[in-house]
Amino acid sequence: MDHVSGKLTVYFDDPFWVGVFERCEEGKLSVAKVTFGAEPKDYEVQELISKCYFSLHFSPAVDTVVKEIKKNPKRMQRYAKKQMQETGIGTKSQQALKLQQEQNKQERKARNREKREAEEQRLFELKQQKKKEKHKGH
Repeated sequence: MDHVSGKLTVYFDDPFWVGVFERCEEGKLSVAKVTFGAEPKDYEVQELISKCYFSLHFSPAVDTVVKEIKKNPKRMQRYAKKQMQETGIGTKSQQALKLQQEQNKQERKARNREKREAEEQRLFELKQQKKKEKHKGH
């Protein structure tokens, strides 16, 4: 039986509010980051989850250890309160976000390189055409 869990952490990362979606399935953790402008209201977060969750771009999966422990409800309540006091995200999530950032950087570099080479090729062809036109008159 596959165990899938999700978690949303909203925190203030000066000057913006940031939401980090963590999705853990089959022992793999993947993360997506959403930047809010002002502090999001509860209904705005709920709307984001219901409408935009499936269009989020999650990072490549990172191996993680999933522990299944039955917890006392009061302990879970204390844990939720403790999580509300903490700021930031976990190190595995940071690694996954960094991996996604590096991947996007590589794709952007490749696109820019192709665009630059195409422009250089176009200019070269233009020069060659002008050169041929100069020689046609003689």
